[in-house]
Amino acid sequence: MLKEAIYHRPKNQFAYACNDDALHIQLRTKRHDVSTVFLYYGDQFEFENNQWKHATIEMTISGYDELFDYWFVEVTPPHRRIRYAFHLKDHEQEVFYTEKGFSDSVHEDFSSYFCFPFHHPSERFSAPSWVKDTVWYQIFPDRFANGNQANDPNSTLPWNSTEPTTSTIFGGDFEGIIQNLAYVVELGITGIYFTPIFKAHSNHKYDTIDYMEIDPQFGDKTTFKRLVTECHKHGIKVMLDAVFNHCGEDFPPFQDVMKYGEKSQYKNWFHFSSLSSEQDQLHFHTFAFERSMPKLNTQNPEVKKYLLDVGEYWVKEFEIDGWRLDVANEIDHQFWREFRQNVKNINKDVYLVGEVWHDAMPWLFGDQFDAVMSYPFANILLRFFAYDAIGAEQFSHELQGFLHQYPRPVHEAAFNLVGSHDTPRLLNLANMNKQKVKLLTAFQLSFTGSPSIYYGDEIGLTGEQDPGCRKCMPWEKDEQDGEMLAFFKKLIKLRKSYPILANEGTFSFLEANNNCNYICYKKETNQQLFIAVMNNHPTKQTIPLPLNLKDQTIIDLWTLEEFAAHSDQITVTLDPYDFTFLLISKSNTEALNELSYETS
Repeated sequence: MLKEAIYHRPKNQFAYACNDDALHIQLRTKRHDVSTVFLYYGDQFEFENNQWKHATIEMTISGYDELFDYWFVEVTPPHRRIRYAFHLKDHEQEVFYTEKGFSDSVHEDFSSYFCFPFHHPSERFSAPSWVKDTVWYQIFPDRFANGNQANDPNSTLPWNSTEPTTSTIFGGDFEGIIQNLAYVVELGITGIYFTPIFKAHSNHKYDTIDYMEIDPQFGDKTTFKRLVTECHKHGIKVMLDAVFNHCGEDFPPFQDVMKYGEKSQYKNWFHFSSLSSEQDQLHFHTFAFERSMPKLNTQNPEVKKYLLDVGEYWVKEFEIDGWRLDVANEIDHQFWREFRQNVKNINKDVYLVGEVWHDAMPWLFGDQFDAVMSYPFANILLRFFAYDAIGAEQFSHELQGFLHQYPRPVHEAAFNLVGSHDTPRLLNLANMNKQKVKLLTAFQLSFTGSPSIYYGDEIGLTGEQDPGCRKCMPWEKDEQDGEMLAFFKKLIKLRKSYPILANEGTFSFLEANNNCNYICYKKETNQQLFIAVMNNHPTKQTIPLPLNLKDQTIIDLWTLEEFAAHSDQITVTLDPYDFTFLLISKSNTEALNELSYETS
């Protein structure tokens, strides 16, 4: 037994409250190294006949990656606190694992056990419940639709008249979105994420001049309020983009510093390493190395108050439902704690999504964000489905590792995108293979979390990296891929009709076959079993299901055909880059006889 691989630490993803009563506890061990794990646990203050009162419960393997097995158990301590330790066995050895290390035998010196001191509900990660049922649609306002040419800037080009550049403006606005809201509703969307709408010079608006004003090219506050109202009428939530890490160079406080230097009352609003009235001698921190985007000092009380007021204003006055927080990882944690508290005091159900492209656990303890933009998830999917960079087995390992990187409630609220304004279009990433895009999207929309679709991906819009990925939305039917649109509509409808495709049930892999490059995974509740089989291979394949489904009634969710399985071995035949979704009701049957999952 490799003790060096055994790891646990209270909090993080290894021990956390999943609701008001129960705790989830996770242990990591070397892959295939341990045969059984038991959790010893009890309340450190509870005794019976002068003996410490404790219990044992067996843990189960919830998944594994290339290096590790992950063990899981849910316990309900009666007094919201426990001490606990792990009893591990393999075929030759057993160890007892506590906070102080390993011993050869079980002992009841609970002072050395791991400690979960007390569960305070206010400290538990808790995202708005509506997020779990939301399918997002990201809109880049200048490129969706031009509904009011009267507010077009002088430099506006005719709609879709040329390939976009970093500076082109096509006149997309709020009126255009309102006029095409029926399209969004028909697609099945229940949440819209807008990239920045506040006053700025650029077409992307990430160089904010005034955080309290709408950019005139999009409309005014009255029009925006009407847009939010219309969205809410159709059951669509609205999330805005907040750029608090930096501002634009024409942000008035920055211009004041540029003019008055050391004498400016705003000199501490930014991160200057030197300050002089001569502009070429000014040195200050920026977003990346963009001198036109000076970094704000969010630890300055005046800056903090200004930005907190911004966060509160748009929630209170316009009833927006969420904030997407740009470059969130470069802002101090205390600012985000206060931002969350202030905004949630107005509306506890506001959804806060941070832009973090890497391991985001420090922001997901429940005191800052409800989610992050799940770029690591997108990367795993793209490398398997789009790039052919990894095989089925590695895809399974990487995704399971990702699933065990955060607590389960975090995954349920995750903002799961695969394309955005910062990445090439899905079709380009998939080398123009439509079937690969469909297969990837089928996985995204049958996975845990809150999926996001970048405008135009549903009609086969193409484009390389920014600015190519920010083309105008084509509205003529002959410029849209109708088949792709119908596919997206059907997939979204299925997810909304069958919650087990969304956030009901526990996700796990059944098989990941490297030789034939197919995967089979399931989601399971007490009432239903959902099985997906995906053929990520350029040839037609007949794939055996790694489950005993004999005499079960199965519904093919894609065709809505129902059939009964009468043989011990059931197979599905899939075309290249095709999939099947199967649903089995468990209400009147005994537990299914599941075969062990082994990659091959």
